[in-house]
Amino acid sequence: MRKSETFAPRLLRWFDHHGRHDLPWQNPRTPYRVWLSEVMLQQTQVATVVPYFLRFVEKFPSLQVLATASLDEVLATWSGLGYYSRARNLRSAAQACVECHGSELPRDFDELASLPGIGRSTAGAILAQAHELRFAILDGNVKRVLTRFHGLRGWPGSTAIEKQLWKFAELHTPQTRLADYTQAIMDLGATLCRRARPQCVQCPLAVDCVAHRDGLTAMLPERKPAQALPTRQTIMLVLRDGTGRLLLQRRPPTGVWAQLWSLPEADDMQAAQRDLVRNQGLRSGEIAFRPLPPFVHTFSHYRLEVTPLALDIAASTRVADAADSRWLHPAEAAALGLPAPVRKLIATLPEKS
Repeated sequence: MRKSETFAPRLLRWFDHHGRHDLPWQNPRTPYRVWLSEVMLQQTQVATVVPYFLRFVEKFPSLQVLATASLDEVLATWSGLGYYSRARNLRSAAQACVECHGSELPRDFDELASLPGIGRSTAGAILAQAHELRFAILDGNVKRVLTRFHGLRGWPGSTAIEKQLWKFAELHTPQTRLADYTQAIMDLGATLCRRARPQCVQCPLAVDCVAHRDGLTAMLPERKPAQALPTRQTIMLVLRDGTGRLLLQRRPPTGVWAQLWSLPEADDMQAAQRDLVRNQGLRSGEIAFRPLPPFVHTFSHYRLEVTPLALDIAASTRVADAADSRWLHPAEAAALGLPAPVRKLIATLPEKS
């Protein structure tokens, strides 16, 4: 019997005894809950996702509720989980389902994969887990398992290697027990076939794994060619009025932290002063910033060096009612969708009497 024919049976036997069967999205395993979990698990580990998932489904228990929620509600509930485009896409996809698919996630693969933030692998995972339909998946854990099993050289994120991985994923996907198989191969990658210190002795696939046989588990999958992260600088303004309210601004609809609420930013001290003179009616001689501890926030594609500057101002009426600006007490700000480093910064501010 070819090793491709025994791949799924061995994996499923392992899953029955050692797989994860009590994840919150498995009980009950509805299309909506599977979809939420798959999106949250993109680039995020299970242990991190679980509390966010529980809070999210408590706040938005159904697709219809999510579709009618405000963007601020969704982003605030998501805040801290990162990659905020996932939250925006969830809401947009829910609205599309209400408008075009009878308030349900479509069972047609092409329709499902075309919704915002879903794509080929996530659509396959939803249909396999929620409806027992035969579709392959290829998330990061699955890529690692298949790359090692077949001894595939090259960076898995490249077009050519990913194309080969999809062929292997299709080859190994069985005809039955699709929900269990999909969870099993993700579990294997997360618990045994880890990037560092894989537990090959316990792996049900080790006997036919090329990487294990050839001593290549430390080398495979090959990493993306290294590139030095560029560094950018910004100034964040911590502006507070006489009652202790903070000035927050909604970020643009595209780019980093899109549509989240954040502190005003400036490229340099002079730009910060000009903005206060123009928007707050202050005189340049009245502006005396207090420096707060700087910090660095690392994104996937660059490092952001942040210099926070605090300033107490007497009036806050000029922009109080603007659509993209709000004066809020720190406790009120916490209810909005805030970038994690901004939330942490606000939490460190002393209360004003």
